Amino acid sequence: MVDWDAIPASELIDHIVHTHHVYLNDELPALGQFVTKILRVHGANHPHLKELHRLYNDFKVDMEEHMITEESEVFPLIKKYEKEPSEQLLQAIREANGGLEDEHETSGNILKRMREVTNGFEPPADACSSYRITYARLAEMETNTFQHVHLENNILFKNL
Repeated sequence: MVDWDAIPASELIDHIVHTHHVYLNDELPALGQFVTKILRVHGANHPHLKELHRLYNDFKVDMEEHMITEESEVFPLIKKYEKEPSEQLLQAIREANGGLEDEHETSGNILKRMREVTNGFEPPADACSSYRITYARLAEMETNTFQHVHLENNILFKNL
C-alpha cells in the first residue's frame, strides 16, 4: 500500500497522469467503439443501451476536457507552487481548480447512472462476448475513475 499523503504533490500528479489519465486516454476511444457496437447489434432488444451510449459519450467528453484542464493549467501550477510557494500562486491554483471538484461529481454521477442502467454492469443472459467485454470494461473504468478522483479530491486538492 502507498501512503499517498506522504508523497510529494509532484509525484502524485505524475502518478495520476501516467496511471489514470493515460488509462482513460487509451480506454475511452476504444471502449466507445464497443458501446456503439452493442447499441447497434442489441439496441432493439435492449433499449437501455441507447441511454448507456448517451451517458458514455457525455462521460467521455467531460473527462477528456477535464484532463486537458488539469494537465495544462492546474497541475503545472501545483508543481510550481511546490517549488516556490506563494499566496499568489496558491490563489491561482484555487481559481484554476475552481470547477474541477464539481466536474468530478458530475462524472461520478454519470458513472453511477451507467451502473444503474446496466444493472450493475451485469450483462443479460443473451449477451454476446462483445456485450460482456463492454460491461467488464465499463466496470473497470468506473473503478479506475473513482480511484483517480479520490487521489485528486482527497489527497492532492485537500492539501491546497
